[in-house]
Amino acid sequence: MASPSPKTPKAVHGGLGQLRIIGGQWRSRRLSFPDAPGLRPTPDRVRETLFNWLAPYIEGAKVLDPFAGSGALYLEALSRGAGLGLALDNNAAAIAALRKNLDLLECSVGQLHQADALRHLETQPATPFDLVFLDPPFHQQLLASACTLLEERQWLAERAWIYTESETPPSTLELPANWRLHREKKAGQVYYALWQRG
Repeated sequence: MASPSPKTPKAVHGGLGQLRIIGGQWRSRRLSFPDAPGLRPTPDRVRETLFNWLAPYIEGAKVLDPFAGSGALYLEALSRGAGLGLALDNNAAAIAALRKNLDLLECSVGQLHQADALRHLETQPATPFDLVFLDPPFHQQLLASACTLLEERQWLAERAWIYTESETPPSTLELPANWRLHREKKAGQVYYALWQRG
């Protein structure tokens, strides 16, 4: 029997998936998100590894999540002390659920926009971001385009960290030449990596 995808939500209730915040001020809080195609929250063990990597850099960071989906990475970063967060998603239900979760958590530093990620990244940001989560839908060639726009449109702080999830190994990704691979791992069929802008 094929093993389940590492991103399959463990609990689904009445058309809603559930995610758990692992660390920070909202540790162990369980939140709902729409159980819609393509919404696959980063699994707990991957998030735990990622945020161990990022522990020295989260406090006060400006965080961008262009393909927010369930908001698992975005909410985890805010829980752990990020100073500002901007999440984008073109799914109205996903953004509505994220807005509800931010209200529930009484979070005042999270911003949300229902928007196509690549179209939004073509604009010029008001401020550069220190940390970006890139977890786009697979098999749609979105990752390389997003990375190019982040670099070209000056979305990134000088020494920004960029997290990627992909269906192919990090060595095969067409990313900006000034990004240095910091860490990489694989969980099931998903490759995940942390890069630093040089």
